[in-house]
Amino acid sequence: MLLSLLDFIALVFFFFCWIGYSLFAHKRAKTTHSLSSILCTLRIDWMQTVMHKDNQIADASLIGNVERTVTFFASSTVLVLAGVITVLANSEEVVQVLNELPLTPATSAIMVQFQLAVLALIFIYAFFKFTWSIRQFGFVSVLLGASVKYQQQNRGEEERVRFAHHAAKVLDQSGHEYNKGLRTYYFALAYLTWFLHPALLIVASSLVVFILYRREYNSRVLRELLATHGFTPGKKNRS
Repeated sequence: MLLSLLDFIALVFFFFCWIGYSLFAHKRAKTTHSLSSILCTLRIDWMQTVMHKDNQIADASLIGNVERTVTFFASSTVLVLAGVITVLANSEEVVQVLNELPLTPATSAIMVQFQLAVLALIFIYAFFKFTWSIRQFGFVSVLLGASVKYQQQNRGEEERVRFAHHAAKVLDQSGHEYNKGLRTYYFALAYLTWFLHPALLIVASSLVVFILYRREYNSRVLRELLATHGFTPGKKNRS
């Protein structure tokens, strides 16, 4: 068999942590204050403020700065993929190095090629997330340009609020896609430990989940962001 029992368990646990945490974070954000939930609120505030401004140059500049950051990660992902493919073509040398390391189990070229192929798929997923985020930030720029007519044509407050809400949702989705790409990088770093030992992959995956959870639900920056609206970490008040 290509994978030993421990390798198989480690790989399944890795994807369980990655996919499981993503689903957990998405569902929990609806009932508990988190970075995602407060940023959504702040984005709505931002777009509502835009609807009462005659000039959106500063707002477009802010969107452009974030878009350039996402573009940097997308470009970096392409370079990482090129590196992974290069290593894949020279897997024999990689096997030689790994087999010389202490405390690492013996491996084969086929096993290393399989590990590198999965790693390449992980970064391909990240690339699609980053590029989709870039496109959505572009959509937000279009919405900022379209918002000018609401000042020029003196639209009603109800129309402005509706437009701001939908624009904020597009901006929020852009941020979510960017976040998914960053999360992929976190788990990709954990995945690299599999080349040393499958047990390390289990430990590293658990550590990444712990770090992500702590930053999302119990970080200092979360408390400061929540304080801007008088919120505190914990369950949302449904009243």
